[in-house]
Amino acid sequence: MPKPRAPRSDGLKNQASLLKAAEEAFVEQGVDVSVAEIARRAGVGKGTVFRHFDTKEDLLAAVVVTRLQDLIAEGRARLDAPDSAKALYDFLELGAAQRQQRGLSFMQDAYVGNDVIAAARSDLLTVLDALVERAKAEGELRKDVNGGDVALLMCAPGYIASHIHEADEAIWKRYLAIIFDGLRPESARALPGHTPGMPK
Repeated sequence: MPKPRAPRSDGLKNQASLLKAAEEAFVEQGVDVSVAEIARRAGVGKGTVFRHFDTKEDLLAAVVVTRLQDLIAEGRARLDAPDSAKALYDFLELGAAQRQQRGLSFMQDAYVGNDVIAAARSDLLTVLDALVERAKAEGELRKDVNGGDVALLMCAPGYIASHIHEADEAIWKRYLAIIFDGLRPESARALPGHTPGMPK
């Protein structure tokens, strides 16, 4: 059986250009932007788009997965960091910063019913859970929280900041710091309710 050929360098370059152009187009015009517009931005023909991606939905998924894979790599790189609390905080800051970027709301629509994105998101939550459990084991995080709690709290700073008009663009960092302090074991009070599982 012949070995599969390695991707050509020009093909990889085209794919990278397509992903960059597609993200910019989705940010500016939403998920209804045409394939022709994405191809124009990437400097290729529509045929090139469909040689790399069967549908526009597949291209959208690839953009989202690329973002998630970047976060996954950042999380894994912090699993052996000497300071487990700082490693977790830095990772949460990266995730919150990504959610705070304007125009990325299209990513939320892409999550629904896409198995490729669901798999990448599962990998991301696994990395987050590992960071949380390590911080707990080292006494840096309260024992009664889990990765599911922290994953949901990572969304909160951007939501809070969206209700503050004419504020510093980095105001969300203030609320991330407050939230993270609430996860620390010092003076922790018993939490009401049950511990949630990881978000689906």
